[in-house]
Amino acid sequence: EVQLVESGGGLVQPGGSLRLSCAASGFTFSDYAMTWVRQAPGKGLEWVSTIHYDGGRTNYADSVKGRFTISRDNAKNTLYLQMNSLKPEDTAVYYCAKFPYTTSPRGQGTQVTVSS
Repeated sequence: EVQLVESGGGLVQPGGSLRLSCAASGFTFSDYAMTWVRQAPGKGLEWVSTIHYDGGRTNYADSVKGRFTISRDNAKNTLYLQMNSLKPEDTAVYYCAKFPYTTSPRGQGTQVTVSS
C-alpha cells in the first residue's frame, strides 16, 4: 500500500522559509518521478513542482520558480520542498504525490500559512 506522509508545515511570516518533507513507503520510491501539489482555501489542486526519478530533472510552476527547490533522497525514500521568500498566496495545504498526481494517492498534507 502506497503511503505518503508530509511534514514540516507551519505558520511563517512573509519572506520566511520552510522545508517540507514527504516520507514515502509501499512502493519503489526511486522508480518514480515525484510531485508536490497544493490546495489553497476554496480552490482546486495546483501543481507546484516535479522531480525526475533520479533527481536529475526538475520543473516548477511559474508562481514558485526561483523561490522553491524540490529535491529527493532515494536512500531515505524522502521527498523535500525548500520554500524561500514565502508569500501570503503560498498559503495552502501541501501534498506530495507520485507523478502524475492526478492518479496518485496523497497523504494527509501539511498546512503552510504565510501571514504577518
